[in-house]
Amino acid sequence: QLQASGGGLVQTGGSLRLSCSASGRAFSSLVMGWFRQAPGNERQFVARVGRSGSATKYSPSVTGRFTISRDNAKNTLFLQMNSLKPEDTAVYYCAAGADTIDLRNNYYDSRAYEYWGQGTQVTVSS
Repeated sequence: QLQASGGGLVQTGGSLRLSCSASGRAFSSLVMGWFRQAPGNERQFVARVGRSGSATKYSPSVTGRFTISRDNAKNTLFLQMNSLKPEDTAVYYCAAGADTIDLRNNYYDSRAYEYWGQGTQVTVSS
């Protein structure tokens, strides 16, 4: 089970740090990702991190502004978001999946992930 938190209202240029806590002992064996969904839009890939935390991928729209990380000892995933823009406004979801070839090749596709958190709202005001 995944539980996302840390969303809120922030001004343009501000920062937020999202967290996603996971229950169970399999956290370190899972690839973790963040997706977001704005009203009327499809769920969009934001970032993903490999099992050890060293392999990361980002959407071009957040590269250089967002950082994904994980703490396997605490079963927690993070997303540090800096230089926020109004277009970052969305519900942010954490996701997890087994480290398979399918997920490695399709890490940007929400269908490749098995487990999802409930989402946390991020609103960036202009």
